[in-house]
Amino acid sequence: MTTQLEDLSPANGSEAGTAPSPPSDMKVWIDGAVVDAADAKVPVIDHGLLYGDGIFEGMRIFGGGVFRLDDHMRRFESASRALAIDLPGGIEAIRGIVLETARAYGAPNAYLRLVATRGDALGVDPTQCGAPRVFCIAAQLTIFPAEKRARGIDLITSSLRRPPADVLDPRVKSLNYLNTVLAKHEARLRGADEAILLNQAGMVSEASVANVFAMRRGCLVTPPVTDGALEGITRMSVLDIAKRAGIETAEKSLGRFDLFDADEVFLTGSGAGIVPVGSLDGRKIGRTRDLTDRLTKEFERFGRENSTAF
Repeated sequence: MTTQLEDLSPANGSEAGTAPSPPSDMKVWIDGAVVDAADAKVPVIDHGLLYGDGIFEGMRIFGGGVFRLDDHMRRFESASRALAIDLPGGIEAIRGIVLETARAYGAPNAYLRLVATRGDALGVDPTQCGAPRVFCIAAQLTIFPAEKRARGIDLITSSLRRPPADVLDPRVKSLNYLNTVLAKHEARLRGADEAILLNQAGMVSEASVANVFAMRRGCLVTPPVTDGALEGITRMSVLDIAKRAGIETAEKSLGRFDLFDADEVFLTGSGAGIVPVGSLDGRKIGRTRDLTDRLTKEFERFGRENSTAF
């Protein structure tokens, strides 16, 4: 069963006013054991729930291994230090949790969501929290259906702006995702699949949950972290693959004009993979799909070769 985790609204299968049940095949590591999603409980005073006070990693299982596990663990540990959240047992214990969850789920290809919150407290003061809480989710995830990928997804430019790094550093994958949730909601209300967020200077930062790439005049370009882009693991992998293939790459600012002028535009993310873009704000973009298709094939092989078996 493939579950579109990001779109469980009443219009997509549940009755109005009724919360959808967790998918029966979703597994969760929590409190030292892997359980069915319906049996995984978090207290209502968890700081992650009340204040978005926590961090996460989205990871992929490729062919029976966790893709770039060490890179994900490094980023997760760095985020925990930035937010002063002490990981129970340290990063090696967290690594073991990820692998245990993957083994228990058992599927050769799947999605993992690792989360750490500061713990429990009613009140914003982080010093009042108890022990940090960690849980890890394993499930199937399809963000964009095959037919959307085949023709290229539709983007809009969100009216929202990406917060600057001195407000919320994009290198920290915190649970503060309201900005991107609202951008995604805006895209759906306007009949699109995804939204592009601009920074305070009007340059492209990223999509709501993905990095942005544009092939323009022979160079594959993606916005730098200083423009509000996440240091994505899939982003990093695509840059590596392209460089090895002799394709010129650059991390530099992109405006909306650059996307309209590009030969190809695609998004990347752990959940989505590589996703071709067909339009922006109702206007067709891109002239070919050659590089996007080539990188997609190479990424599948690269994913299997760079995964840690469980």
